[in-house]
Order: sequence, then structure tokens, then C-alpha cells
Amino acid sequence: MNKLLLGRYIPGDSFVHHLDPRAKLLASFYFIGIIFLCNNIASYFCMFAFTILAIALSKVSVSFFLKGVRPLIWLILFTVILQVFFTKGGETYFEWGIFSLTSLGVQNGIFIFCRFVLIIFMSTLLTLTTPPLSLSDAIESLLQPLKRVKFPAHEVSLMLSIALRFVPTLMDETEKIMNAQRARGVEFNEGSIMQKMRAIIPLLIPLFVSSFNRAEDLALAMEARGYQGGEGRTKYRVLHWQMKDTSVALVFVILTAVLLLIRS
Repeated sequence: MNKLLLGRYIPGDSFVHHLDPRAKLLASFYFIGIIFLCNNIASYFCMFAFTILAIALSKVSVSFFLKGVRPLIWLILFTVILQVFFTKGGETYFEWGIFSLTSLGVQNGIFIFCRFVLIIFMSTLLTLTTPPLSLSDAIESLLQPLKRVKFPAHEVSLMLSIALRFVPTLMDETEKIMNAQRARGVEFNEGSIMQKMRAIIPLLIPLFVSSFNRAEDLALAMEARGYQGGEGRTKYRVLHWQMKDTSVALVFVILTAVLLLIRS
């Protein structure tokens, strides 16, 4: 759990760190969208090269990202296995009942694995190089046009920023509770599947209690400080779109053109 990167911010002085959070947020969503343009090895190689370049510009070690993927590796492998053994097409290597191993299934499995890794890398890069409060400001700024239809842009951005901020806090709290249970003789990695599931139950109640207590403390603190969002509230952090943010947008336009050119 201490390797889960979602919601963690690492201060730095890199090109990616200094980008406008709106540019990074839009670029991350756009990157996830154009991943589905890839349909051959060359296009995926291009996306991996671009991702590695972005990680290099952020001055965050690639090994740090690889360790962060580890908690999700079983979900990725499960999805890949489903694609490999339930996709039919191309040359058939093995077939037994509803299971079949085909060239199209193997290809789809490899592509799904690449998509998962690329999405995790880019979303992790976004959270590692952008403070949660800056992400909240970026979301609120991008949702401003929806205020015309009475959409609660500020409330949604505040909710997302709080959730993102408390993900690592809850993970750390879970680790503390697990260590306390281990000190009392509980083993989480031994026994059958049912025994492992029963060992997790003592974690849930204190974790829920701790979460509700933190939520109540946060609500009381915001109320005591007279917090009021939305109209009439000034901004301590003012977002500025600069030339380097525009250059990032142009780079993504070029990347899209290259993908359209080399895709099958």
C-alpha cells in the first residue's frame, strides 16, 4: 500500500511541475483518449516513447512509476487473460470449450496491457507533479461554462480534491491498522481465501470509523473558518496560461497526427 501513488504529490522544479494545472489535466484526458487510436506496435511504441519523455521532463524516476503499477498488476493481468482466452480471430493456437488462444486474442491482450500501463503512467504523472489544490482549481476553472446551466462546479471540484487528497491518508491509516492487527497475532497472508477474507473484516470497522471522524473534523474546521465557496470567494492561487502550456497543446496535436499516420 505504501507504493500506491494515486493522490501523492512530489514537489519538484521541472518543466512538467511548472505547467498550468489546466494544461496538464486536459493533456492527460486527451492522452487517454488518443490511446485508442493505437492499433499496431509502431503506434504503441510512439506512445511509450512520448510517455517516457514526459516522465524524464518531470525528473521523476521511471522505477518509481514501475513500483506504483505493482498494486494494480493483478487487475491488469486479469483483464489481459480475459482478452487472450475469449477473443476469437486470426490463427487458432489452442481451443478447449469456450476458451481459445488465437493470434488476435494475443494481440489484443498485449494492446490492452499497454493501454493500462500508459493510462496509469500518465495519470500518476499528473498527480505526482500537481498539488491536489491546484487540480481542484483547474477542474473548477474548466467547469466554469457549466455554471450557466446551474452546474455546481465549485462543489464538484472541492469534492474531487478532498477525495484525491485523502486517498494516501486512508492508505496510510490502513497500513497502521494492519500493523496493529499483526502485533496482535493476525496473519493477512496465510490460510485459505476465506480465512484471508475474514482477516480483512477487522480492518473495515476501524477504517470506516476513522474515515467518518476525519470527515467530521474537516467539516467542523471548514465551518469554524467560515468557509464559503462559489460566488464572492477570491482566489489565493491564480492560474496563468503561458506560452509553454500552448506549446504542450501543439505537441499533442503533432502526436495525434503521427498516430493517424502510422496506425493501420
